[in-house]
Amino acid sequence: MKYRTLAVSTAAALTATALLSGCGSPDDGGEEPAASGPASLTYWAWAPGLDKVADIWNKGPGKEAGITVTVKKQASGDDLVTKIITAAKAHKAPDLVQAEYQALPTLVSNDVLADISQEAGDAKGAFADGIWQQTTLGSDALYALPQDSGPLMFYYRQDLFKQYGLTVPTTWDEFAETARALKKKAPDKDLTTFSSNDSGLFAGLAQQAGAKWWTTGGDKWKVAIDDPATQKVADFWGGLVKEGAIDNQPMYTPAWNKALNTGKQVAWVSAVWAPGTLTTAAPDTKGKWAMAPLPQWTAGESVTGSWGGSSTAVTNDSKNKKAAATFAKWLNTDPAALAALVKESGIYPAATAAQTAGALSKAPDYFSNQPAFYTEAAEIAQGTAPAAWGPNVNVAYSAFKDNFAAAAKNKSDFGTALTAMQDATVADLKKQGFGVSE
Repeated sequence: MKYRTLAVSTAAALTATALLSGCGSPDDGGEEPAASGPASLTYWAWAPGLDKVADIWNKGPGKEAGITVTVKKQASGDDLVTKIITAAKAHKAPDLVQAEYQALPTLVSNDVLADISQEAGDAKGAFADGIWQQTTLGSDALYALPQDSGPLMFYYRQDLFKQYGLTVPTTWDEFAETARALKKKAPDKDLTTFSSNDSGLFAGLAQQAGAKWWTTGGDKWKVAIDDPATQKVADFWGGLVKEGAIDNQPMYTPAWNKALNTGKQVAWVSAVWAPGTLTTAAPDTKGKWAMAPLPQWTAGESVTGSWGGSSTAVTNDSKNKKAAATFAKWLNTDPAALAALVKESGIYPAATAAQTAGALSKAPDYFSNQPAFYTEAAEIAQGTAPAAWGPNVNVAYSAFKDNFAAAAKNKSDFGTALTAMQDATVADLKKQGFGVSE
């Protein structure tokens, strides 16, 4: 369940932004009324098993309401974003779409998504504030309902921490000291690695530090990828790489898997879905890992960032927006639906009540040594910081990979790489025709 790809001030600002990018409202000048009578809805999504979850709806609540949902499996990430925008321009978008949180501003600025605040706004209490904010984009509108989330956590080898006399770090300063202490005691091992392949992780770490990469004012976007919060994160990791306190190899490679499996890498900053990755990458270390809260920038705080996650949105092309919103609300708040999402799709639900229920009332098999795994994860998830996404996250992520790959490999200044990421993102927004404030 690894969705690794996860802000605007007002809905009016978004509308202005959409116009600046050359994307307006449908040609007929107004929204078509919802169809009366039975509704047949189409849902584009990539998560596995969603068709089985939709079957529960179709045979139960949907049958009573006269609303049938058909799931059509799609590719994820940028491929789906491109496809849905293309379909919307031809007014042939499906009724519902699974959208990653960071894709929502792009879809809204292209006039793809409907505001469902009237139909589903009362679901707010079911989710952590930081997660809900990602679907409102900081406005009074509601462009989707949260489906799954990826709160960041700290994973470590309990046996090796004990062997080398290491203490689980609660702050980032302690994290750095732990990395150095391990290097002194076992030069052939690393506390962790900085991966230039994983822009989503870096974004989540910046989010925890208080970064707001995209915001709006009036009819212009402001890009602050190189803000003080992110500079602090970049300098921290760049410093550890430069001094050799941690590794600099990318994650999700055979070499990285081997490092985890053999104990060369003894800890990992990851998200709640990490047990699934560890099961495959480090099968020989099952039962030797433990999970703890993410280290904090200020001692005593309990803030985390996100790495991944998606939502269920209703499109402007739907002739049955109310029916679509009703299904989206059921899918992401109803206990039976949430239990099925966990079982069939393997997700970590965004709805807080489901994070310790059913299949999640028991620890992952890989973490059988930590029975309270999901109880502790749910507490961590409550502290998810707000995120601030913009209409060209894909460009920013690509620039991260290009510039941070070179910086990590050469052990050079991460601040320079961050500036390049900022400049590339601003240049692309201007090229697309968005108004950008300096």
